[in-house]
Amino acid sequence: MIWILLITGGAGFIASNFIINILKGHEKLEVINLDKLTYAGDTRNLEELSNHPNYRFIQGDICDRALLETLFEEYQIDGVIHFAAESHVDNSIENPAAFVETNVLGTMNILDVARNYWMVGPNEYKEQFKNARFHHISTDEVYGSLGENGLFSEDTPYAPNSPYSASKASSDMLVRSYYHTYGMNVVTTNCSNNFGPKQHSEKLIPTIIRKALALESIPIYGDGRNIRDWLFVLDHCQAVEKVYFEGKAGETYLIGGHNERTNIEIAQMICEILDEIKPLKNGVSYRNLIALVEDRPGHDFRYAIDDRKYRESFNDLLKSDFKENLLRTVKYYIEKQ
Repeated sequence: MIWILLITGGAGFIASNFIINILKGHEKLEVINLDKLTYAGDTRNLEELSNHPNYRFIQGDICDRALLETLFEEYQIDGVIHFAAESHVDNSIENPAAFVETNVLGTMNILDVARNYWMVGPNEYKEQFKNARFHHISTDEVYGSLGENGLFSEDTPYAPNSPYSASKASSDMLVRSYYHTYGMNVVTTNCSNNFGPKQHSEKLIPTIIRKALALESIPIYGDGRNIRDWLFVLDHCQAVEKVYFEGKAGETYLIGGHNERTNIEIAQMICEILDEIKPLKNGVSYRNLIALVEDRPGHDFRYAIDDRKYRESFNDLLKSDFKENLLRTVKYYIEKQ
């Protein structure tokens, strides 16, 4: 029996990596990829699946409820992994309404369509969909900012500081409410900053690489000492798969990389990699391109995750080499030029 899985935002960075990997490991899984194809979505991320018998791409918007209802009926969707989101903090500062529309109203749409299709009433699933599940992908940014010490956990109070993180916090609360009100089988994962191949060029690590290769100034906000916990995208994909299939209904799991680095340190590491594998002819280091620029409003100082709940629940250490993965990422963007 084939399991029909709807992936939203599947042409984006994390979800495209996820789709490719999950189809490799599950012969009896069919993926329906729904993506609006905004600037952050690119079907080229999934070129290798163009002839895959268990993969379908549909261009569409999660805010289009009629489309969602048609998809559930036509494909008899058994599960949803909801990646689709507006996710760039700077863009949310300029245009917060777009983030509310996609991240809040879009999430509400797909939650409610799934509930109506799978369930006959509160706490009662149709027999055909008794194992149906909705997995919501979120971010550690909903918890706000840490000082020099401490870690986010599943019990950390929400304290979003940007329109982006506020919209994601709102969507998290909607998912939670559908579990407590309707008994819907939902799980949520909140991850730290992802990196790896196929990430959109606007994000920090691709921006550093892109600017360095173009011999342009590499902009780093403020004093460069803001700290992020970096999670390799394929480690994240592995964790999402485990939580989707094995997680406990109604639970939230934090997923971290255990790679805390300052933004200036990330820039310096990338420049060192480029100095080694693509040195400048004049012998000057790419590090000379790093420039501190005016900080952005509401810039959170530090994110870091205590993901013991995930690691202990699934006996998964998510242990991969950060420097090796960063090298792999830099090489990807060099080849993409």
